[in-house]
Amino acid sequence: MAAHSTLLSLILIGLIAVFIFSVEHTVSSFVEGDGDGDDQQFDFSVEDVPENHFTYSDMSNGFDGVVQKKNDAWSMVETRQNQFVVDGQPFYVNGFNTYWLMVFAADQSTRGKVTEVFKQAASVGFTVCRTWAFNDGQWRALQKSPSVYDEEVFKALDFVISEAKKYKIRLILSLANNWEAYGGKAQYVKWGRAAGLNLTSDDDFFSDPTLRSYYKAHVATVLNRVNTYTNVMYKEDPAIFAWELMNEPRCTSDPSGDKLQGWIQEMAVFVKSMDPKHLVEVGLEGFYGPSTPNRVQLNPNTYAQQVGTDFIRNHKVLGVDFASVHIYADTWVSPSVSDTHLQFTKSWMDAHIEDAEKYLGMPVIFAEFGVSSKDPGYNSTFRDAVLNLVYKTLLGSTKKGGSGGGSLVWQLFPDGTDYMDDGYAIVLSKSPSTSNIISLHSTRLSIFNSICSMRCRWGCKKKNLMDLIFPDHHDHDEM
Repeated sequence: MAAHSTLLSLILIGLIAVFIFSVEHTVSSFVEGDGDGDDQQFDFSVEDVPENHFTYSDMSNGFDGVVQKKNDAWSMVETRQNQFVVDGQPFYVNGFNTYWLMVFAADQSTRGKVTEVFKQAASVGFTVCRTWAFNDGQWRALQKSPSVYDEEVFKALDFVISEAKKYKIRLILSLANNWEAYGGKAQYVKWGRAAGLNLTSDDDFFSDPTLRSYYKAHVATVLNRVNTYTNVMYKEDPAIFAWELMNEPRCTSDPSGDKLQGWIQEMAVFVKSMDPKHLVEVGLEGFYGPSTPNRVQLNPNTYAQQVGTDFIRNHKVLGVDFASVHIYADTWVSPSVSDTHLQFTKSWMDAHIEDAEKYLGMPVIFAEFGVSSKDPGYNSTFRDAVLNLVYKTLLGSTKKGGSGGGSLVWQLFPDGTDYMDDGYAIVLSKSPSTSNIISLHSTRLSIFNSICSMRCRWGCKKKNLMDLIFPDHHDHDEM
């Protein structure tokens, strides 16, 4: 055991030394903004790390004194130009999606799975989770009809938020769905028709004044909710990373994009007027539209230009703090996995990071990405290759102080929930190689954030810096 611990310590020391050496100039230039364009690489491949390398949980205690405040109080996530910051220091996101947390928390027989998924997520260093704060008119609905709520389901959402905080995970809460799952805009239209409105399309959700008032009422109810577990109002809770206006909004009835643009402008300002403290994002997939004809060739297909969304125009809206992009090469490009998927993923990410820097001046999160086990030719090695590519591309942006703010894999599942699997489920206990990739990325980001949190005082000795990051690393030799 002592030999193993010594080897572990040597690996950690070597990894930190390489990383510190490689990012020293980059971090200081990022904080001081010298902009000299140094393109020094700090990448090292997953293959360079032993298969049984340390996990994020092995290291997490070593970072607590640097990353977390001593009293464990949280501050709101903010943006500073094109970076996320907490307490003025960079905050790069490695996270996941698990959309069904509220529904599972509403049933005592499944509530434990919520705790389980947060615990497992924390063990690999995930810091942000995106989930639904809506369920409209469906089974276990949160909103049973306009402005009528099921208190037990709301308490379940309270539980999700309080439980996430216990595991140091912040939440992006989505407020509505473009799709029919969990109600979506179609349910709002059904309510409108039941109230006697003459509605012809589900896209009337974006334009009808009554339906817009239904949505605003839901937003107000959620933001002003007082958590029954923590007694903290949602709009005052730093455990919430951001509000998402809608999951993957599309308005195919108006390819010009004007109808959806008007809705985004109205709702972003409405959310901010009610809650100026939290970040707001739209929830877009990232398709380029009519406002940028020079970028539409980057779309995965020609249909993407006809769905009424417009990446740059939609994000140049008062009240929107950061951009979102989704990546689904298997749905958009071709169902069979191939190198074409990797090529698309890289060009898609590069384009949106560049646009977020040049035209938007804000961070971008790749809020959904994954590979389905149902894809022809699927294997776990290919899924790992996609994760590696996404993480490597983001690290390339990170080292330059670019707009690549992070990513959220779709999606994380605890053991025993296979019946919910849409093909994209990642069960960490069954996917050791994937778990290692996630842990390694979390570790890189934690080191980077930790170094930055010390305000890059590079006058100190490397040994002292090591002691700050791993205050008890000598003790490992005694184990």
